[in-house]
Amino acid sequence: MKPVHIGTRPVGPGFPVFIVAEIGINHNGSVDLARRLIDAAVGAGCDAVKFQKRTIDVVYTVEELATPRDSPFGSINEDLKRGLEFGYDEYVKIDHHCRDRGIAWFASCWDRLSIDFIEAFEPPCYKIASACLVDDELLRCHRRKARPILLSTGMSSVEHIDHAVDVLGDDALVLLHCTSAYPSSVDELNLNVIPWLAERYDVPVGYSGHEVGLATTIAAVALGARVVERHLTLDRAMWGSDQAASIEPHGMARLVKDIRAIERAVGDGVKRIYDSELPARRKLRRGVQRT
Repeated sequence: MKPVHIGTRPVGPGFPVFIVAEIGINHNGSVDLARRLIDAAVGAGCDAVKFQKRTIDVVYTVEELATPRDSPFGSINEDLKRGLEFGYDEYVKIDHHCRDRGIAWFASCWDRLSIDFIEAFEPPCYKIASACLVDDELLRCHRRKARPILLSTGMSSVEHIDHAVDVLGDDALVLLHCTSAYPSSVDELNLNVIPWLAERYDVPVGYSGHEVGLATTIAAVALGARVVERHLTLDRAMWGSDQAASIEPHGMARLVKDIRAIERAVGDGVKRIYDSELPARRKLRRGVQRT
């Protein structure tokens, strides 16, 4: 299995897990809040932050935008969607802040115009959301940019994934196991799919989690996830549809620390006697000592 290089970072077996803090729309339309979330990701030791980009009039129909929906931005769905969407000036500020803090950033793009928009910032990779996995036109638009792609596989059948991989190619592809429920039930995480995906597609595999808690994400790393993506929030009680399925800064810091420990603990799979065991062996073992 060949590693995929995200910027200067190789991603794959034998390399450190690439940890992504999904800011998504948890910034609630505020660049100041986005900066604070970026700072929290840096403080936790994450490798990258991710946003979401949509062209509102392309992604949503007129009927969807006119649907009544109360939010801090107004009384219909269009108010909410436009209120949460950053434009060029906001992303320039985000780009500058990430550069100043030394952290990579990229986005999941939901339409062709959004890909072109984000491409101007020369992202190290793209993320394709589970909802977009069956959009062949969008997949081809991503592939034409010739950047690494992280593809989430939630709400998708094996046949869906097979076809998406055929469209995208596997030269610079990372598949992310995912359950697309917010939050996800532990009973539906099915983490054993992670090694199955790696064996079937022979590409690096990661995990995009939406569950409450950290233990299952750590288990995903033990099962072979080489990328981990979790939503980040400053407070799970904040307004917003993704906040409840997110991790607060202290939790993200704990997750990063535990992932790095798991990386060391998993080892290389070669059975050996460690020098640290020798005193205990001399003291406790009975019977014939063999070299």
